[in-house]
Amino acid sequence: STRCCVTVSPVFPPPAATSSDEEDDSDSSTKPIRSEKKKNPASLFQTGGDPPKEKKTKKKAPPRAAESEEETPETPQKNSNKKGKGKKSKKPKEERPPSPIIEVDNLEEFVLRPAQQGVTVKCRVTRDKKGMDRGLYPTYYLHLDNDKKVFLLAGRKRKKSKTSNYLISIDPTDLSRGGENFIGKLRSNLMGTKFTVFDNGVNPDKANADWSNVRQELSAVVYETNVLGFKGPRKMTVIIPGMNADNERVPIRPRNDNDGLLMRWQNKNMDNMIELHNKAPVWNDETQSYVLNFHGRVTHASVKNFQIVHGSD
Repeated sequence: STRCCVTVSPVFPPPAATSSDEEDDSDSSTKPIRSEKKKNPASLFQTGGDPPKEKKTKKKAPPRAAESEEETPETPQKNSNKKGKGKKSKKPKEERPPSPIIEVDNLEEFVLRPAQQGVTVKCRVTRDKKGMDRGLYPTYYLHLDNDKKVFLLAGRKRKKSKTSNYLISIDPTDLSRGGENFIGKLRSNLMGTKFTVFDNGVNPDKANADWSNVRQELSAVVYETNVLGFKGPRKMTVIIPGMNADNERVPIRPRNDNDGLLMRWQNKNMDNMIELHNKAPVWNDETQSYVLNFHGRVTHASVKNFQIVHGSD
């Protein structure tokens, strides 16, 4: 199987990046910003929204993770993001703290809630190719990347699906749509350039009177190549719901196809939403490739290596 090292929240990528739109054209790892006071990571993701009506007795979530990297090494390719950079900073860089011990009491609750603040949640994605020679789709497993290697999620492409449509389950042996372990799904458009992640709620057509059972949109990803096509660095925009004052996700429950994270982002309606981007790599003449500092987490050069960062940090 091919393994991928990923630093993620239980739901979606955490913060980091610079405060201007020009960040996409430069690599901020070579230009550390020290003049500004460090922002509270939680405030970057709090968008207001109505206070949660459900689970009012729930304790406040601890601080949200403030890590800035997300890497996915796979097949090596030319002109790819590579670990390390040519220049060294004057001050020694802070080493990534070891993964904290993370207790997962209720797996379904853990994978669906925003990440804890002040905690780096390291995960590992493993792709199992078993059965691919017989026409089956590979299965993807997500584990906590710590001593216990706690299982979190499994995913597999749905059969007879014309687009990328993946089922996500909290049971590695039960990847059925009707099973009680079905936790959500990822769906793409026909071009394979826009993706939406849903929870396990129902389609709006099957909504109850108060719409409380309608599925939430947990994330959207917009992917594009640059003018160099597949030989150059790729660009990604990630849209996620913001958090309210209690650090709980603001529910985004579209009632039709003209609503939802992608449509709101396209219409520049960013209420209760957070926009993230991949950190831009820089061209290295010595290696003749695009490089980005992954601080030791990436083991193979690949165009699939990336870091998702917040535009205001």
